[in-house]
Amino acid sequence: MAASQTVPQVSQFRKFATLGRGVLALYGYGIKAYVERGHFTVEDGIGLDRQKVRFSRVGHGIRRVVVVGSEGFVSLGALRWLADQDAAFVMLDRDGSVLCATGPVRSSDARLRRAQALAHHSGSALEISRELIRQKIEGQASIVQGRLSNPRIAESIYHFRDRLTTAQTTDQVRLLESRAAHHYWSAWHNLPMTFARRDVSRIPEYWRTFGTRVSILTGSPRLATNPANAILNYLYAILESETRLAITALGLDPGLGVLHADSPSRDSLAFDVMEPIRPQIDAYLLDWITHETFRREWFFEQRDGSCRLMGSFAVKLSETASTWAHAVGATAEWVCREFWSTTRKRTPDKRPPTHLTQNHRREAKGATEAREVRAPQPESCCKDCGAVIAKGHRFCRSCRLERNAVDLPEVAKKGRVVAHSDLAQSRRSETQRKQTTAVWKWKESDLPSWLNREVYLREIQPRLKSISPATIRSVLDVSMGYAINIRKGRRAPHPRHWLTLARLANVVEDTPRRC
Repeated sequence: MAASQTVPQVSQFRKFATLGRGVLALYGYGIKAYVERGHFTVEDGIGLDRQKVRFSRVGHGIRRVVVVGSEGFVSLGALRWLADQDAAFVMLDRDGSVLCATGPVRSSDARLRRAQALAHHSGSALEISRELIRQKIEGQASIVQGRLSNPRIAESIYHFRDRLTTAQTTDQVRLLESRAAHHYWSAWHNLPMTFARRDVSRIPEYWRTFGTRVSILTGSPRLATNPANAILNYLYAILESETRLAITALGLDPGLGVLHADSPSRDSLAFDVMEPIRPQIDAYLLDWITHETFRREWFFEQRDGSCRLMGSFAVKLSETASTWAHAVGATAEWVCREFWSTTRKRTPDKRPPTHLTQNHRREAKGATEAREVRAPQPESCCKDCGAVIAKGHRFCRSCRLERNAVDLPEVAKKGRVVAHSDLAQSRRSETQRKQTTAVWKWKESDLPSWLNREVYLREIQPRLKSISPATIRSVLDVSMGYAINIRKGRRAPHPRHWLTLARLANVVEDTPRRC
């Protein structure tokens, strides 16, 4: 007897050979990237989703190639092809770690690197650290106050921001940042995650909330144990790779940081520069958690209890790379300018290039700032079965039919009870008395001689289609349903309304009559 399939391997998202905002994401087993007759050729996928596609040197649209996983090969010719096209190559693991990141290489200025190395002696390290953490803490406080509606915690976070101006060392800046982060993530702790109802019985209890940012397995954010933190780790990994590419493109050394301590296992400056962008990723995930439904098939739990992302889901997240690259570009260039300001023998007209934001080119042309690049919106899923649905809906068609079969009889029953209540009966009686009194007071002599039923049906009623039901309801003082029926010609109103409708439809006595 064959084992039942618990985690489908076919992609729920993938439309192969299409670029998500210039990002070509590859996943699966036996990934291949090579050059074939001058074309960049890739093969990836799992099982029935395995496909092969070729890209020519012109019109390919590739800005990033993101490989999710470590099974396969990339040829030297493929890396050269990407370098010729100014495209970057990034390799990520599904646990949120960057395995490799390489992009277009440009010559660097030795004076800039020397200034970076001497940043702690020149005092620029402290100023840069203050500004980067100030932007981060302000972003966190804004999220807590505006999106999580917790002004008390937001006030505490703003307090740590204000104390940054008195920090005299980078150690004090790190301390204030860690305390602000403790308050910040405490506001996220009980944030619920909505899974499709059919998946609720298949997920652990601790998957249903955001929980703590510190993993119980490692005592750090690494090896997250629930989906929310696993997604956050992966998005941070994308940001880290984009930051590393940005720093390298500007001629800086990503390993010489100003805030994070030197470590052989990370590029400290990359972690410094990405700090102000983290709240933007947090806000993106928070909107997703708040408004959308998650599926069990997007995640899997390893034997040690850590939560990992399925390859197809990680590919979807990789499409946000261009958004974070655009966001981190301005910060990286600002840091570069701060380093450059401490160099000796610099000329006033010589400024660091703006390869990332193209600000110098726009200033020369008198153009405005570049428009913001928004992250792609996640797909909406049915709250019952998890199927992909259109934006603005909560359930798929089949689930709506099932729910209507159960809910509509109950709703109808409640509606009948309300409709026969004493209050409803008294309102109907009052309306009937009001309309009956109006009919008694009306005289047929009040109607112009030219206005009769035939004129109403031929001249007035067709023109009512251009008038809103709300307007008809207002001028006649009738119900909305009755106004709609009048507009559509389903009901002919009482003759006392004909003259009012004639004026509303701009029909007067001298209007030409059709024979």
